[in-house]
Amino acid sequence: MNKEYLNVITVDNDESNIVFFKNIFKDLKVGVKSQCFSGGNDLMAYLKNSAAIIPEIVFIKLDIPGKNCMECVKEIKIDSRFSNIVITVYGGQIPESEIEEIFINGANIFMRKPETYDGLKKSLTEVITINWQYHSSGLNKDNFIMKV
Repeated sequence: MNKEYLNVITVDNDESNIVFFKNIFKDLKVGVKSQCFSGGNDLMAYLKNSAAIIPEIVFIKLDIPGKNCMECVKEIKIDSRFSNIVITVYGGQIPESEIEEIFINGANIFMRKPETYDGLKKSLTEVITINWQYHSSGLNKDNFIMKV
């Protein structure tokens, strides 16, 4: 499989975070087509639509409104149509026990959201680059887990 870009979805109710994510994706060397949603209900409604473009990566803020992050992760993981989606959950200061729960529920990556734009750019670049390598090489992503 040789694609020219990754389809990426970001779910965050903070408009400034969405702008940061879009700007960072635009500047990456890897091609990214991104969509953004402000809450879990919107994300799941989109994914369940038969015309939806299934993304390779979903970035979900831990504390989103509506259907919460963990409900979305569980729903995505039990649907076979979404088996190739890599889920990245991100948030601020979160206890290790909650991070462990995030992985147990099916997320592939936990990203502690950096407080600076440059820090966010570095973390997103790392996640996208690693996902691009998995995507373009055909490596098995089933057990792919990472903490950034």
